[in-house]
Amino acid sequence: MKLIDGKLVSAQIKAQIAQEVAILKKEGKKTPHLAAILVGDDGASQTYVASKVRFCQEVGYDSTLIQKPADLSEAELLALVESLNHNAEIDGFIVQLPLPAHISAEKVLLAIDPKKDVDGFHPENVGRMLLGLPCYLPATPLGILKLLEYYQIPTAGRHCVVVGRSHIVGSPMSVLMARNAPIGNATVTLTHSRTADLAAITRQADILIAALGKPEFITAEMVKEGAVVIDVGTTRVADASKKSGFSLKGDVKFDEVAPKCSYISPVPGGVGLLTVTALMLNTLQAVTNRF
Repeated sequence: MKLIDGKLVSAQIKAQIAQEVAILKKEGKKTPHLAAILVGDDGASQTYVASKVRFCQEVGYDSTLIQKPADLSEAELLALVESLNHNAEIDGFIVQLPLPAHISAEKVLLAIDPKKDVDGFHPENVGRMLLGLPCYLPATPLGILKLLEYYQIPTAGRHCVVVGRSHIVGSPMSVLMARNAPIGNATVTLTHSRTADLAAITRQADILIAALGKPEFITAEMVKEGAVVIDVGTTRVADASKKSGFSLKGDVKFDEVAPKCSYISPVPGGVGLLTVTALMLNTLQAVTNRF
């Protein structure tokens, strides 16, 4: 069993990004500028946005963090999005989810200029992805592709089972694994909460991608010997032994599944680090390879 080290892969990509940014600056070209909008005081969201700001500093990006109270109106947020759409200094921006209940996330995401949608959530980017056209790929699926690429895990002709059909991870991941590309050409089965006899399907997987948000849902009996297991889940679970009062759990019951795997990504230390890294790759693309 080999552990997929997200920290190692992220560090290598981070060094490559920093090198490219240094060249841009030396040539007098524009420095990538990422903005993030954070509405409310959700602890996980604050941690995640802080990691993005820190990453920007480390690779030489400019960054702008816009924090607004939870009672911000939907109209005010839409106006803020529109202002960033027209701000030539900002190359890409994200609106951190989840948003307060009174704000429609769908309406906000649709309002983002697709050319600045470095999260890759806008329908235009999703449509371009489906057609194999240049676009911003959703950050978490792109991060998973980078992990598979780094560890040279074969995907062509393999059976990939994706558990979870969210628009953020599961659905786009199924598309990307099936496309005609170096990391792709897999035969993909997309499963979800209504899938009958799920375990019988996951046991067929050469590559199992768990992205359903249920801690330790995937057990050893659901995984075949030698499978590659990518754990996307990150759920906070109460843990009195931790100073924070919680621990992070993945969708995979790691201790019992890991011995059966050829490769497995841990939580934390796996996919999560590559999600931020992929966002930064999209931001660099916004500056160097506009489409």
